[in-house]
Amino acid sequence: MDDFIKQYPIYTEIPVAWGEMDALQHVNNVVYFRYFESARIDFFNQINLFSELQTANIGPVLADNHARYKRPVTYPDTLLVGVTISDVQSDRFMMHYTAFSQAQQAVTTLGSSLVVMFDFKTGKKSKLTGKLLDSLKSHEKQV
Repeated sequence: MDDFIKQYPIYTEIPVAWGEMDALQHVNNVVYFRYFESARIDFFNQINLFSELQTANIGPVLADNHARYKRPVTYPDTLLVGVTISDVQSDRFMMHYTAFSQAQQAVTTLGSSLVVMFDFKTGKKSKLTGKLLDSLKSHEKQV
């Protein structure tokens, strides 16, 4: 687990709930997108991305979302979902998620999202501000 935390200094701890398991007695595949969402929101809060939404009415929307399931997860467990950023452009970036099971001491799921900045006033995509662009680039990792 220490190696995971060194590799992913930005991560979110998520306890697995009993109700997230399906009839096959493992966490249902759609639940991972909620886990990724929680990690994404944590990351956005850390870089103050939501202050843009409040001041300029510009914020992130998902253009694409993927998950790759490597190992089933069951209750009880706690996942650490690490976040990295790549492919930062003027109006978009990729987020990568790695879910690590504390019970299994192994990576269970990988995911990614293409995030595009959106102007909620005009209904069109928007550029990242210089401040956000710099912040994202400081977290960017080559994948």
